[in-house]
Amino acid sequence: MRAGAAPLGLSPGWLGAFAGVAVAAVVDWRLGAVLAVWIGAWAANAVLSGLSFPGRRLVVPAIFGVTLLVLWQMTVRLYDVPGVILPAPTDIAARIAVSGDILWGDFVQTFVKGALTGYVMGCGAAVAVAILIDRSPFLQRGLLPVGNFVAALPIIGTAPILVMWFGFDWQSKAAVVVVMVFFLVLVNTVAGLADTGAMQRDLMRTYAASYWQTLWKLRLPAAMPMIFNGLKIATTLALIGAIVAEFFGSPIRGMGFRISTAVGQLALDMVWAEIAVAAVAGSAFYGAVAAIQRAVTFWHPSMRR
Repeated sequence: MRAGAAPLGLSPGWLGAFAGVAVAAVVDWRLGAVLAVWIGAWAANAVLSGLSFPGRRLVVPAIFGVTLLVLWQMTVRLYDVPGVILPAPTDIAARIAVSGDILWGDFVQTFVKGALTGYVMGCGAAVAVAILIDRSPFLQRGLLPVGNFVAALPIIGTAPILVMWFGFDWQSKAAVVVVMVFFLVLVNTVAGLADTGAMQRDLMRTYAASYWQTLWKLRLPAAMPMIFNGLKIATTLALIGAIVAEFFGSPIRGMGFRISTAVGQLALDMVWAEIAVAAVAGSAFYGAVAAIQRAVTFWHPSMRR
């Protein structure tokens, strides 16, 4: 920021922004109020982003998220948006408060039984098969193209088939998740195992290291950044796959089942409640895998602060 600049460092732009708010308030006071809150929160975040204090990495996105919720609430209330089109955040929170048992049962059915089980099975099998492919050039040339083909198949085409094969309970959802995450993690693991230099491999041969010793001591640690990239992307795919699979057949519980039935009943607050639970669960799942990555690959340059 230039010396002698205004406190926000953006004075011409901010003057224009507040002038636009004033004009909007003259045309429609509701629009002016919404824009004023947005501009004020943006200004606060602009100031905080330029400061250095403990917790800045959490405070700035928290203010941004709260601002979006406030704007959502203001827009719905000020413009009298019907709940069947877009419920207010307070209505969604009220639905969550009174439907805790239903939401918890749906969470266990979809996330714990379907998404998490399929994620562990699919990712574990992908790493094991990647090691076999690394040992066999035949599998590398024959299986990977087939894997790319299967990974490109649309979920809305494969999910009904797997539901018919494995039944309507969580097993079919786990199977859908396995198909979605397997080849993603497989490709990343194979690429990671190949990401070692010739000098490093020659050094291991100089020490008379066997294939498995080289794999465990050199190649697998070097592949961890690529493996975890696939694992993190697979966290979101796992939850999406389990929810979408429930649209094609499910017992009377589960996030996908609840969303489809609530839409038919025009209970949009329940739909958004399930979406909120899925968003929190998916974010926590991603964060847990990212935390494990930081613990396992602490030595990697990308993990250094």
